[in-house]
Amino acid sequence: MATTTLKVEGMSCQHCVNSVEGALKEIGAEGKVDLKNGSVEVSYNEGSTTIEKIKAAIEDQGYDVKS
Repeated sequence: MATTTLKVEGMSCQHCVNSVEGALKEIGAEGKVDLKNGSVEVSYNEGSTTIEKIKAAIEDQGYDVKS
């Protein structure tokens, strides 16, 4: 399992948390959103998904991934 933390802009409420964490779960990753810091800690299996897919899943929910 690999872990990375991404800076994400545009998240402000529990709906945002649910959207991001749900989108990550759909691609086989686990995310923990930190609204205060505007970040998402993501754990994923490098054999089944990539950072690019993770970023795309978050951006598809309407948020901007900065790192």
